[in-house]
Amino acid sequence: MHQNMDKLEGLDVNVYIVSNDQPEQQLELYNALEEKMGHSLPFVSDPEMQLIERADMKNGESAYRGYALMDTKGNIVFNKVNDHWGEEIDKTAEDIKKEYEGLSK
Repeated sequence: MHQNMDKLEGLDVNVYIVSNDQPEQQLELYNALEEKMGHSLPFVSDPEMQLIERADMKNGESAYRGYALMDTKGNIVFNKVNDHWGEEIDKTAEDIKKEYEGLSK
């Protein structure tokens, strides 16, 4: 994961995993990511799915897998539903960089 997140290097962004899972489940995933990748990401707990819904990533009682970009004012700039965003990290990083660069225009 750490190596993959290096693809966002140079961007002034904070990266989080937003999840409506219970804290125990989040800790389990955090530890699994750390064990597998040598690094994990901080979790934002969203049990009421407010941020998930705001990012238009709500899928019934759960969240879609994917990514979103929020500006400094809390506005969702874009989102993308993609179950394979991690496996396709080059394309994911490219999408995020493109949207990020559009913010400064």
